[in-house]
Amino acid sequence: MQGFWELLYTPLVIAEKHQYPMKNPIEQLEAKRQEAMLGGGQKRIDAQHAKGKLSARERIHFLLDEGSFEEIGMLVTHRAQDFDMQKQVFLGDGVVTGYGTVNGRLVYVFSQDFTVFGGSLSETHAEKIVKIMDLALKNGAPLIGLNDSGGARIQEGVVSLGGYADIFVRNVKASGVIPQLSAIMGPCAGGAVYSPAITDFILMVEQSSYMFVTGPNVVKTVTHEEVTSEELGGAHTHASKSGVTHFACANEIECINHLKQLLSYMPQNCEEDAPVYAYEAGGNELRPDLANIIPANPQQPYDMREVIEGTVDEGSFLEVHKEFAESIIVGFARIGGRSIGLIANQPAHLAGVLDINSSRKGARFVRFCDAFNIPLLVLVDVPGFLPGTDQEWHGIITNGAKLLYAFSEATVPKVTVITRKAYGGAYDVMSSKHIGADMNYAWPAAEIAVMGAKGAAEIIFKSEIAAAENPEAKLQEKVDDYTEKFANPYRAAARGFIDEVIRPEETRHKLIRAFKMLENKVETMPRKKHGNIPL
Repeated sequence: MQGFWELLYTPLVIAEKHQYPMKNPIEQLEAKRQEAMLGGGQKRIDAQHAKGKLSARERIHFLLDEGSFEEIGMLVTHRAQDFDMQKQVFLGDGVVTGYGTVNGRLVYVFSQDFTVFGGSLSETHAEKIVKIMDLALKNGAPLIGLNDSGGARIQEGVVSLGGYADIFVRNVKASGVIPQLSAIMGPCAGGAVYSPAITDFILMVEQSSYMFVTGPNVVKTVTHEEVTSEELGGAHTHASKSGVTHFACANEIECINHLKQLLSYMPQNCEEDAPVYAYEAGGNELRPDLANIIPANPQQPYDMREVIEGTVDEGSFLEVHKEFAESIIVGFARIGGRSIGLIANQPAHLAGVLDINSSRKGARFVRFCDAFNIPLLVLVDVPGFLPGTDQEWHGIITNGAKLLYAFSEATVPKVTVITRKAYGGAYDVMSSKHIGADMNYAWPAAEIAVMGAKGAAEIIFKSEIAAAENPEAKLQEKVDDYTEKFANPYRAAARGFIDEVIRPEETRHKLIRAFKMLENKVETMPRKKHGNIPL
């Protein structure tokens, strides 16, 4: 295993802990620095490597620009005296904190060190994290947490729990002010899970990280369920079942690269605009392939990712929450060099229907983008909300309302393109003109109606169809009649609910110009403390 790590990176050179007194102040300082660099000792660092994990300092090394890291609190030690804790003192106390740059942009970072008391959070460990959180908030720069901790340090009792609460309240204060990213690179259990849960994005590493409020042993005692840590709270579980994590990464290097990529779409804070990168138009923004994606049969699925890839800058799409609530797609991209947030129905999964999970997924992402001035592109092909007792009994009404609330509340530039279906209340919810979209486009095959033509005809012409000599022929006649009158984009365009009906191949060209036109948009909401989103 060691050979693998040697191939992956050049190990940081760290001297063993000095065991003799230093009289020269400079030598004493250097000895302490070298001791702090070791964390819990080389044997424990080797044990991390044997598990396929990097050390706390190695993670920072790969995350930040070369030579940019400035450490804060290297010589901090815990204050505990109970349980002979005064005999176990490590410089840094289990967390490395400081600031540096990622692609030249300032960030603040803390990296928990599992080699020191299992990365457990003590009073001073928490104080170090709090200090850089305060600095990040004061200076308006993103905060990145690299979590690898066994939880609260039980030898310290309530002061450890108080440390968690100090962190939580700062997560809340920073929410919507600076981006907060959490990478789970080991255990994260009990109270420790709530800090990442409040942050904007969570990344986990497959097979080596897990999150849960109560672990497998407690679950077995209380509910008699036999479950492993991986099954209960592993990366795949939270990426596909709970939606707690946004990215499940194959290894720590991939996780760190995702962190860097995420940051490239975000501003430093809520007062700045999303980044704009140099872009050469090349004179022709038409994309003929877009005209061939929508099937002739309106019931046939297609992959909305093909529309996305044909619309955004090449290679710029970063999907978020890919494995969770797959009937909706969310992620970041660039159009003409501009960062955008993208929300799209996915006809290839459950026909692109909105359900409880897809509504929550979409709403959370929309609110992040709005908080950080990232314009929104919405691609619509939605047949409605998912029917059924399961959905109703679990709150599709209030959960669907979250997405409606998020779009209505958002003041960033919003551009909507209806590619095919936009039925019923889902038409309203998916960033329609009525709830504040700035520009609304539709492709010629778009169907904007209360419901599908067949269902509408069966209701409107029920008696006439039943009385006909050939009910099936009469039904088809009425379906065709309804389709011609209502299941098209032209009624909506006539009302001004659609600003323009466009050819599919024109989509990218129109979007580049629309977002450019909207770059100075200002919209103010009524004065209030905050709204009451249907949580």
